[in-house]
Amino acid sequence: MTRLTATLLTIALFLPGLAAAQTQMALGGLDADPDAPVEITAESLSVDQATGRATFVGDVRIGQGEMKISAATVEVIYDEATGDIARLEAEGGVTFVTATEAAEAQSAVYDIAGGTLLLSGDVLLTQGRTALSSQNMSIDLAAGTAELTGGVRSVIEPAQ
Repeated sequence: MTRLTATLLTIALFLPGLAAAQTQMALGGLDADPDAPVEITAESLSVDQATGRATFVGDVRIGQGEMKISAATVEVIYDEATGDIARLEAEGGVTFVTATEAAEAQSAVYDIAGGTLLLSGDVLLTQGRTALSSQNMSIDLAAGTAELTGGVRSVIEPAQ
């Protein structure tokens, strides 16, 4: 049960970190409330103490304040030495959504120790009528920087 609690706490910490990274990229006002409760729904949850993994499967939805994340599966991987959460891996139609912005990809890996978020496969970022797309996007959360690679395309609509 302590690992499940740790999983929920990490997800609570993950959401504001992503919001800060996106805001520093000047994509607008992504804002998550770190004090808001985190709700996770899925068809199933399996915890494997031997491998240090907890896996949410089937229409996984994570919400905190205005920030919503969805994916087919979300796996939580623990560090063998410390028992702390090392990374989160989301697969299958991954989306991050707020009231004004959205990011989509086929997969996402949040490396807690490394402070990075990698989005892969048909990455699409939208804010209003402005959009960026690529095959991959790497975000350094500490530095607030991002790199898009693989067929980068942007559509920037002028303000009205």
